[in-house]
Amino acid sequence: MKSMILAAGYGERLWPLTADRGKPALPVLGKPLVGYVAEYLAHNGVTKTVVNLHHRPESVRASLGDGSKFGLHLEYVYEPVILGTSGGLDNAREFFQDGTFLCVNGKIITDIDLNAAIETHRKQKALATLVLKRNTRRERFSMVETPDGLVTRFAGMPQPATENDAEAPLMFTGIHILEPRIFDYIPRDVFSDSVVHVYPQAMAKGERIAAHVGEGMWHELSTLQRYLGISLDLLAAQNRNVFAGDRAQVAAKARIRDAILWNDVEVENDASITRSVIGDGVRVRAHEAFEDSVVVRAELVHDTMAPPKALKGSFQDDKFVVPLSQ
Repeated sequence: MKSMILAAGYGERLWPLTADRGKPALPVLGKPLVGYVAEYLAHNGVTKTVVNLHHRPESVRASLGDGSKFGLHLEYVYEPVILGTSGGLDNAREFFQDGTFLCVNGKIITDIDLNAAIETHRKQKALATLVLKRNTRRERFSMVETPDGLVTRFAGMPQPATENDAEAPLMFTGIHILEPRIFDYIPRDVFSDSVVHVYPQAMAKGERIAAHVGEGMWHELSTLQRYLGISLDLLAAQNRNVFAGDRAQVAAKARIRDAILWNDVEVENDASITRSVIGDGVRVRAHEAFEDSVVVRAELVHDTMAPPKALKGSFQDDKFVVPLSQ
């Protein structure tokens, strides 16, 4: 079975970590985020995958290469103008004309049983099957309504739980199982979004959009807070609370807890780092303290306008610091 990894997004809410790389190329405990997706697909029997690129395409290519280290054969398609989830599929439609295929968001980490979802797709004889999960924390992910195992509506954001709620609402995981006929509903050569434009149109014409409710781990790293929190959760599963990348140097008397240090970071004696991400090449000097922050080299974002959805930050000497409590 073939697949597509959606890797073209800007990652505005992850800026400034995405100032010099695409969102899927962000390192998560030393592995590119998109590498987790590639390994997941390979583990579930996928051998050929196409990856769409737009923002900082060279960073995603460098992260994945030809796919061999992840057990896949990869091809790339570039979008000079970003096309959206289904627009990205349209740009690679020639790759997917010979049978059922997968489309997976490039910013997730999961171990949901994909073969069970494919079995649901086949039993339902669906045009598309969306892999869903219970939103037990009621995070800000759109609710999906699924009477009788079929998707009927994408609703608004969940409200806090009440005593009358029998179970948590369903949310979409970013994993699609599709038939080539889906291209009948995707316009050519324009921006389009699967959830907003394609699936509602298909449902209105009587097409079966099936729902598969998966179990297991699922993380979506779309904001700075989620990037740090999920990285720390993954570390905690290994009984650790600090990750240091390649060539990181941490002095013996530095105080570090719940922190992610990227490559070439230097932390001097008496420096303090708590619940923070320290980007490539940052030097944290003696007596400097960072808490609940993302810190990158100032030169990385000098003369750069922050994206509209980015958190506000400030220059502090040779660093640019973004507080996470905004």
